[in-house]
Amino acid sequence: MKIVRTDMELETPLVDKTLREQGHNLVLLPDGVSEAILTKEVMDCDILLMCYTPITKKIIDSAKKLKAIIKYGVGIDAIDIPAAYERGIVVVNIPEYAEETVAEGAFAMLIALAKKLPILQKQMNSNAWIWPSQEWLGLDIAEKTLGIIGCGKIGTSMARMAGLGFRARVIGYDPSKTKEELAKKGIQKYDDLAEMLKECDFISLHAVLNKETKHLIGEKEFLVMKKTAIIINSARGALIDEMALLEALDKKRIAGAGLDVYSQEPLNKTDHPLKKLYEMDNVILLPHLTFYTKEAMHRLEVETMERITEVMENRPATIKSKDPRLQNQK
Repeated sequence: MKIVRTDMELETPLVDKTLREQGHNLVLLPDGVSEAILTKEVMDCDILLMCYTPITKKIIDSAKKLKAIIKYGVGIDAIDIPAAYERGIVVVNIPEYAEETVAEGAFAMLIALAKKLPILQKQMNSNAWIWPSQEWLGLDIAEKTLGIIGCGKIGTSMARMAGLGFRARVIGYDPSKTKEELAKKGIQKYDDLAEMLKECDFISLHAVLNKETKHLIGEKEFLVMKKTAIIINSARGALIDEMALLEALDKKRIAGAGLDVYSQEPLNKTDHPLKKLYEMDNVILLPHLTFYTKEAMHRLEVETMERITEVMENRPATIKSKDPRLQNQK
């Protein structure tokens, strides 16, 4: 079979080695590959593996032999799913490989910002030593309030770490969950997002990105937050109106932000609309890598090969995601 894998910068040595040993024609394409080049490559392709590259209707319609689009990752926003279904092409993702891993990454950013680790490290690098003064005062997590937006598996893992692990009060906003469901996870449910945000010392986003959640956090939400609040986003960049975030940080309406995801990736220091974030001492910027651990990547590769094998053997592909967009495939 011909198998195309986009986003080759995200290395998957087990998948690549296995497919080549099986005798398949594996074509690797870089992040940012043009629609024209990808359209040409998929014309005789059997399986398309993608992570970040947009898979448009034009690309899908050109792929006359394509059996499946396998997202080796979680989010499926970059795939024109209706166009794939119209052609009878299976769409599947790998949703469970890094749930705990991403929660750990989000919590690491929270701890680092609460303890002012970025600016302390910067001062140590430049001055060799600093003495206690008010500007270096950090925050305890114990007895503070953490607000979780999106209380699925990653959000509830974050809640467990903060609540059971650090004795924080955990509250949550998720219209899809009942009060009873969240209570079992140690989360007090709020039906009104603004009312929840008013109480939060820390806010962590773990929601799915869709039409309803795009820019869920914007100017009016930042205005109701505490000036001491710290916001963490390891889910999807567009959950936040990033220009409003930039303004909130610049005008000190909130105390800090930890970001692993951005609407426009990759981030850069030259012409990116968020380039000013690089200058801020109260911001942690990660390159969309909270998922990236040895253990999580092994799980990702093993599950990706399981899905590929199912498609090759004409068996139904296992759909582990509860995303409704993947539930009604023929």
